[in-house]
Amino acid sequence: MTKEIRAAGWNLDNSYARLPESLFSSLNPTPVASPALIAFNQPLATALGLDVQELQSQDGVAVLAGNRIPAGACPLAQAYAGHQFGHFTMLGDGRALLLGEQITPQGERFDIQLKGAGRTPYSRQGDGRAALGPMLREYIISEAMAGLGIPSTRSLAVVTTGESVIRESEQQGAILTRVAASHLRVGTFQFAAQWGTIEDLRILADYTLERHFPNIQVDENRYLSLLKEVIRRQAVLIAKWQLVGFIHGVMNTDNMALSGETIDYGPCAFMDTYNPATVFSSIDIHGRYAYGNQPYMAGWNLARFAETLLPLLHDDQEQAVKLAQDAVAGFADSYHEHWLAGMRRKLGIGNEEAQDEALIESLLKMMEKHQADYTNTFLALTFDELEDIALFGTTEFAEWYKLWQARLSRQQKSEVSPQQLMQHNNPALIPRNHRVEAALEAAVKQADYSVMHRFLAALSQPYAHLPEQAAYSTLPEGSTRPYRTFCGT
Repeated sequence: MTKEIRAAGWNLDNSYARLPESLFSSLNPTPVASPALIAFNQPLATALGLDVQELQSQDGVAVLAGNRIPAGACPLAQAYAGHQFGHFTMLGDGRALLLGEQITPQGERFDIQLKGAGRTPYSRQGDGRAALGPMLREYIISEAMAGLGIPSTRSLAVVTTGESVIRESEQQGAILTRVAASHLRVGTFQFAAQWGTIEDLRILADYTLERHFPNIQVDENRYLSLLKEVIRRQAVLIAKWQLVGFIHGVMNTDNMALSGETIDYGPCAFMDTYNPATVFSSIDIHGRYAYGNQPYMAGWNLARFAETLLPLLHDDQEQAVKLAQDAVAGFADSYHEHWLAGMRRKLGIGNEEAQDEALIESLLKMMEKHQADYTNTFLALTFDELEDIALFGTTEFAEWYKLWQARLSRQQKSEVSPQQLMQHNNPALIPRNHRVEAALEAAVKQADYSVMHRFLAALSQPYAHLPEQAAYSTLPEGSTRPYRTFCGT
C-alpha cells in the first residue's frame, strides 16, 4: 500500500488520535482487488474543499477504496460499547476506519470514514467488509435525510471492490465513504466509563465540548451543560424523524451520535401507511424501535449517557444522580415541544392555541383508522386535493376539515401563507421503500445506476414540489407480505 498521496485537496487533522489510546486502535485499511467508483457526491466533495476531478481519478478512487492513504491521515478504528436491544456489550468499529478529519475552506471539521475497509480489533467474527446493496442504501437514505433538512451523516462515495463478500449469499463488495460531524456516540462514553479511568472520561468529555459545544466551555458545570445540550439536540432530531415518518430501525446506544446527527443507516425505512406500531427491521421482532417508540427509546438512551457522566457531574454521588435525572426528565417536554411545533407547520398553523394538539391527534387517529398514507395525506392537504384518499370521503374527516379551516382563519395574515408553510414542511416525496428497492435491484443485479441517480436527484429537493417528482409519490402495489429491512452487516 502506498502510504501517502498528496492530491485531491485533502486537509486532514487527527484530533481523535490524540485522545487516550484506549479509545481506538491505529491500523490501515485492507487493500482491495479492483476498486471502481460507482456513486460520487460532487456537491459534498466541493463543500469539503476536495478536488472533484482528482478524487474521481485512479489515485482518488484508490483513497476511497482504502488502497492509498491521503497525506495527513492517521487511520484508526474507534472503540465503543453499547446497549444493543437493551443488552450491554463491548463493540467498536468492526469494519470502519476513520481516515482523519477534513478541515474545510470555511474552517469546519468533518470525520472522513471508510465503511467496509477490512477487519479491525473490534470485528469479532466479522470479515470487516460490506456488500454493495447496504452501502447504496445508506447513500440513498442519508442523502434523502439531508435533502429533508434532517441532521445526518452524509455519503461522499461508494466504490465497488472487485471482491465478493459472503452473507446469506455471495454478494459484490463495496466501501462507502461517510462524512460526519464526528463519530462520538453514547457508546463511546459507555466504553470510557466502563473500561477507562475517570481522567479518560474527563478528557473525552472535554474533547466533545471543544468539538461540538465550544460555547458552553465556560459554564460553571460544563459537564451538566454537555448533557443538556446533547438532550436538546436529540429532542430536535427525533422530532424531525417523526415528522417525516422515518424509522431508524436500530436505535442502540452505539447508534446515537452526540452531535445530533442521524447515524448508522442499517435497517432504516420510511413509513407509508400511518401506524405508530410500524417496524421494518427483521431483527426487531418485538417492535422495540417501532415508529411510535422512537421518542421513548431516545430518552432511554440519553439516560444511559447521563449515567456515564455521573463522576463528572458532582463529587457527591446522590447529587450527581439528581442532576442527571432532572436533565433527562426534560427530554420528553423538549421533544414534544419540537414535535408539536412541527406538526403545526405541517398543517399551516403559524401561531399557538391550546386545542392544536387535539386537532393534530384527531387527524392522526383518523389516518391510522383508515390506513391512510402518512406523507401523501399531508401532501393532499397542502394542495387541497382531496379526491384520491379514502379518508377524505368520511363524515369524520369532513367535520375535522371544518375545524381545521376555522383554526386557520383565526391566524393573523403574514408574509407566509398557510399553504406556503405547508409546502415548506410537507415533502413532495420520501425515499419510499419500493423505490429504494427498485434502485438497489437495478444497481446490484444489472449494474444500472441510472435509476438510483434519477431518484437521488428528485430526493435532493423534496420541498420544491416539481412536476417530475409526482411519480415518486405513488404507493407500492399491495402485498400480502410485510416489508422487511436488514442490517446489511
